[in-house]
Amino acid sequence: MYNHLLVPTDGSAGTRPAVVHGTAIARRFDATLHALSVLSEGPYGSLESDESRTESKRAAEQAVERVAVEAEREGVDVVTELRRGVPHEEILSYAADNDVDMIVMGTHGRTGLDRVLVGSVTEQVVRNADVPVVTVRTSDEVEIATDEEAVDLAREALAERGHEDASVSEEPYRTSGSWIVPAETDDGTVHIHVDAATGDVRLARIDE
Repeated sequence: MYNHLLVPTDGSAGTRPAVVHGTAIARRFDATLHALSVLSEGPYGSLESDESRTESKRAAEQAVERVAVEAEREGVDVVTELRRGVPHEEILSYAADNDVDMIVMGTHGRTGLDRVLVGSVTEQVVRNADVPVVTVRTSDEVEIATDEEAVDLAREALAERGHEDASVSEEPYRTSGSWIVPAETDDGTVHIHVDAATGDVRLARIDE
């Protein structure tokens, strides 16, 4: 009944239920799972700096890689792709270009701004898709609620990478889905990104 299923993903913990659900459907029908992450070129994407664009691309690559790992673990054929543009337009375009039979997406992404963005993307896809769209209710729960928790995780991540003497140089601050902890290391300034929903940590070099 279904040969190609599309799961758009932004890599947030909130989209994981949609990935799991899409993988299960693909396995049931022996279908190919398509994982798509869209780098926004809309009004919000235009506000990104070059550094943010690089980080966004890296996050998008990791997002589709996670789907690929999940699919391969379940024995499901998987295709991954990154596109740049207006998210809902690229999702619909990809579906048309690849004979997608069903789209599976979360109703929300991370909390805050990302929740608004992903929610509006889902709504636009539901309204305009020519194929069935399965929406999966996702969680808005924030696990890392305070800057103290974010700093603790950031220090642990720095220590694991050999920066035991690193110091937090500025007050941590929240973006839509992450805590950003600026720190000074022997190698220069880094920003530690702590996912507010999952506690996942990644480092972004600011200068050499």
